[in-house]
Amino acid sequence: MGGVVEGRVVVVTGAARGIGRGHALEFARQGAKVVVNDLGAEVDGSGSSSGPAGEVVTQIREAGGEAVANGDDVSDFEGARRLVESAIRHFGDLNVLVNNAGILRDRMLVNMSAEEWDAVIRVHLRGTFGPLRHAAAHWRSQAKAGVQVDARVINTTSSSGIYGNPGQANYGAAKAGIAGLTVIAARELERYGVAVNAVAPAALTRMTEGLRSDRTVAEPGTFDPSAPENIAPLVVWLAGPSARGITGRVFNVRGGLISVAEGWHAGPAADNESRWEQSQLDRVIPALVDKARPNALQNGRAPGEDR
Repeated sequence: MGGVVEGRVVVVTGAARGIGRGHALEFARQGAKVVVNDLGAEVDGSGSSSGPAGEVVTQIREAGGEAVANGDDVSDFEGARRLVESAIRHFGDLNVLVNNAGILRDRMLVNMSAEEWDAVIRVHLRGTFGPLRHAAAHWRSQAKAGVQVDARVINTTSSSGIYGNPGQANYGAAKAGIAGLTVIAARELERYGVAVNAVAPAALTRMTEGLRSDRTVAEPGTFDPSAPENIAPLVVWLAGPSARGITGRVFNVRGGLISVAEGWHAGPAADNESRWEQSQLDRVIPALVDKARPNALQNGRAPGEDR
């Protein structure tokens, strides 16, 4: 089971199905000891079951790897703490945290309830913050004790958050928050030997299968760009030795295509060197917008740009 993360202790949240399952299996295949975290809930976050996480653990063990299941709720602050502690208790340390857990409750903004908003923000954004916060405290404690830390965090954002997608205001807001959290955490934790990056994956999973009706189905035996396991190689690489020094970045990944998402930049500007008058802004703001690049579409490219 040797590989690029041989001996590393990895926590993967939302690891029982889809993209997270692919992460857990690839980490194990590359030699990591894996904590498979999942509530086993439905796509909308309702219900729970320990079965799916246990199945992934069994698959890893049958292939000769090491893994344990964990059913803590990562959106609960104490549950997130127990998850981090379980990795340390079972395997002696924590080296890599992959925040992948999520739910969907899609609705157009004018029809969205406060409960639908709160549920998605809680699982995605708070469910990323909690494990990250407790893991960061562990690594800071190690660094202050003189331990040479080489830890990695890979968060999961989305094109809905960094580029925008109608009907996903709650999900997109949470994922945009995760992208921002990634950049800030990278700057805060670099001094302790922790690199923090994020991926914006595109794949066909339980969460996305109902979002589009025009998906092309790959022929049997051919490469399927929509397969969720295609995301794992990049995530595992970000946890390995070759990724040392890369931090604060967000990567788009679908099938065999990887690109670096470039964040907000200050574009065309005007400085009046005094308080603006409304009549001045009538001229200045439209001119600035005309000079600025248009917002990217959901594929991450501005209108008219090639891939």
